Amino acid sequence: MTSRQLIGRGGVAAAATLLALVCTGAPRTQAQDYPSRPITLVVGLPPGGPTDSVARILAERMKATLGESLVVENQAGAAGTIAAARVAHATPDGYTLSVGQWTTNVGAAAVFPLQFDVLADFTPIALLTSSRLWLVARKDLPANTAGELVAWLKANPGKATAASVGAGSAAHVCLLDVQNRSGIRFPLVAYRGGPPAMQDLISGQVDFSCLEAGQTLPQYRVGNLKVLGVASETRWAGAPEVPTLAEGGLPGVAIEFWHGLWAPKGTPPAIIAKLNAAVAEAFADVAVRERFTRLGHTVPPREKLSPEALYAHHKAEIDKWWPVIKAE
Repeated sequence: MTSRQLIGRGGVAAAATLLALVCTGAPRTQAQDYPSRPITLVVGLPPGGPTDSVARILAERMKATLGESLVVENQAGAAGTIAAARVAHATPDGYTLSVGQWTTNVGAAAVFPLQFDVLADFTPIALLTSSRLWLVARKDLPANTAGELVAWLKANPGKATAASVGAGSAAHVCLLDVQNRSGIRFPLVAYRGGPPAMQDLISGQVDFSCLEAGQTLPQYRVGNLKVLGVASETRWAGAPEVPTLAEGGLPGVAIEFWHGLWAPKGTPPAIIAKLNAAVAEAFADVAVRERFTRLGHTVPPREKLSPEALYAHHKAEIDKWWPVIKAE
């Protein structure tokens, strides 16, 4: 029976009810059928880095839960904010998601003029893995601890160069924090990603940097570069012999390199719940956890995997770091 027929019989209320059911039924059906085609995970950084690895490991395991492929697309530029903008403006149907991290969703958002709100224009899905940053140097640098680096910088003013992975990146902010806490300024050489910065460290083109620990661990193990300290309050399980920067004489420098999964604002809650459950199932897989451990990443505990936990963590990091970044 059509709404016209109902109205003709005086059934205005019945027609309204029918219309409401039609309008509200579609999203429910979409959520029930989701996913029915491949999902795109947008990564705002080049292939081969830690965020790309996180996305690909999760994509592989989440496929088993969701029954559809998850395709990783790398869209580098402007410290990941171009990719974030793409997701923020995408249709909120669960088929375009953002795998972001500290740089893309905290640091860069304080530096670049954005056409979206990094908190309000995304729906959080789940907190992902986290890793450590550490202060690394060319292998022949005459300093072996953070304190010795500060002494060397003071004795050689204007001679040192540090590799920074773009404005607003975790590496960039870590180096700014080193400058602020040591009271020493040194030139920052900008790179598009961690791998090229690491290559120039190994070849001696730059003196030191603050890079993701898991990515640089193999080069440290074979002696291609040295590590001066972990930028954390505690030592890193991936290399427990390396002291923190505070233990080495430079207290206060601590920054967590964490990842998260987001959807565009307005994505139906039922779809968010399906994606969140797929992430939780992936992290519960022993093989997945072992892969992340080998990369030097920590998997969050189950109680930290809710969308609400990601939002709270994200906001706290913005509140902590934006004043530091914007003061420069």
